[in-house]
Amino acid sequence: MRLRTGLCSAVSALSAVALLSACSGGSGTASSSGAPLVGVDYPRSDTDFWNSYIKYTPQYAKQLGLSLKTTNSQNDVAKLTANAQTFISQGVKGIAMAPQDTAAIAPTLAQLEAKKIPVVTVDTRPDSGKVFMVVRADNRAYGEKACQFLGAKLNGKGKVVMLEGGLDSINGRDRTEAFNDCMKKNFPGIKVLGEATNWDGATAAQKLQTDLTANPDIKGVYMQSSFALSGTLQVLKQKGLLVAPKDKKHVFIVSNDGIPEELKDIAAGKIDATVSQPADLYAKYALYYLKAAIDGKTFKPGKTDHDSTIIKVRDGLLEDQLSAPLVTGDGGTYGGVASVKSDDTSLWGNNLG
Repeated sequence: MRLRTGLCSAVSALSAVALLSACSGGSGTASSSGAPLVGVDYPRSDTDFWNSYIKYTPQYAKQLGLSLKTTNSQNDVAKLTANAQTFISQGVKGIAMAPQDTAAIAPTLAQLEAKKIPVVTVDTRPDSGKVFMVVRADNRAYGEKACQFLGAKLNGKGKVVMLEGGLDSINGRDRTEAFNDCMKKNFPGIKVLGEATNWDGATAAQKLQTDLTANPDIKGVYMQSSFALSGTLQVLKQKGLLVAPKDKKHVFIVSNDGIPEELKDIAAGKIDATVSQPADLYAKYALYYLKAAIDGKTFKPGKTDHDSTIIKVRDGLLEDQLSAPLVTGDGGTYGGVASVKSDDTSLWGNNLG
């Protein structure tokens, strides 16, 4: 996921936590004597999802017995490169990062490999280069689940808007391609209006407003992450379309992330579904695999002991695909896809207290 940076100006209730750990001059510590030192670069602190990841990281570092240095690259690959140099100078034994430009990070990965500093990437997968492990969910499944839900709700007919992320990110490409492929195969009667937004909420809102003006019969919106949530609801409200699901004017909305606000909005009937991207498990297993790398452990493709599957993406690159369920108000099955109710206590978005 990706969204234009606001210089560490957080937008959620979690912002105070995020600012303490991500905007404190580039390094936070959670040290204990003799614990391996690792570096974690936060990609941003301007979304609820990443603020949650920031909140979970020091908690899991403590549980795993790791000392922690943190930086925030603010969605800038040049800053990420500089932050990696800082980590090297601090003597870290491993680095977790979430590069949003998945092509431009290759030289930095090559340098870290040469220095024998293991890297775990979170949420995104580098287009080239080696890392010890990629920790993310199956992002193609995100697009497919959104497609099946909207296709079922629209009975295979009508128009939907897809507010795409950035296509310079593997996540944006995976979600976009999977949604389009699924619609063409399973719901050819649905027209998809794809809108590039570069993970920017203002751009998404403006394009949705333009689409609704030109196509007042639009009945569905797929937001590739919660970056577009506030703007989407505002546009629908302005046009008198933010109505209950049983109202014939209702526009069905599917998001990706599973942040608390999405879960509340599903319960309130403002949006209809999301895919819960596991912010807590991203933090936990990024650090788990860094510790494993430091300890000399290795992994191979197959089922894990934490309800996920490790796949081989290419030579030198494994990916642990964590579970990311479809979440709805009723916990029903849509297009063959089972969902979890929005008030389910297993969802991280219901357990931030």
